Amino acid sequence: MKKVYGSAAEALDGLLTDDMLIAAGGFGLCGIPELLLAAIKDSGVKGLTFASNNAGVDDFGIGILLQTKQVKKMISSYVGENAEFMRQYLAGELEVEFNPQGTLAERMRAGGAGIPGFYTKTGVGTQIAEGKEHKDFDGQTYILERGIVAELSIVKAWKADATGNLVFRKTARNFNPPAAMCGRVCVAEVEEIVPTGSLGGDEIHLPGVYVHRIIQGEHEKRIEQRTTRKKESA
Repeated sequence: MKKVYGSAAEALDGLLTDDMLIAAGGFGLCGIPELLLAAIKDSGVKGLTFASNNAGVDDFGIGILLQTKQVKKMISSYVGENAEFMRQYLAGELEVEFNPQGTLAERMRAGGAGIPGFYTKTGVGTQIAEGKEHKDFDGQTYILERGIVAELSIVKAWKADATGNLVFRKTARNFNPPAAMCGRVCVAEVEEIVPTGSLGGDEIHLPGVYVHRIIQGEHEKRIEQRTTRKKESA
């Protein structure tokens, strides 16, 4: 089965439809699938729902799709650093389903593992719990959260082999493994494709069984905020 494609547009060919649910890896600007997001923008699909920790910034990450009004809903943990995200939400132009970060990661992992739902104490007594089933265990109240199963997952990894085994680079691992797991189809962009068999079993962070298509490309590694100390004079 061919998994390596020549470009993001080729890898997404036949996968994109209006009103679909997409799970995207990344945290802030770290480990985001920027090439695939740009190709989704260029495709013109609209009415998208994204399950992602956040939406990048105004001109990078999912933020580029907010600018073109291609996103109708975000399932997210954080809306900071993105003025357009906040503007659309406050104006009622964008639906937002807030999730604590751990809950969102577990919803993705659960969906990928075939677990339809799980109970958690996180969010009990807050707006997060409104409308959700409550159940007591050992005198403690929990709420039921549903696993996420996306029609498409897009993730960013450091290395891959041709069978789809992925290795993530340090903190860029973040939401990428659970996001990849929960998609019916997963497309990964990577910095390097290595020969099959060259990755040791202990190196692999995500088995290729979860990954259906791969592209290799150049990536821009932005920093959201940089704080430096003024150099003291001698």
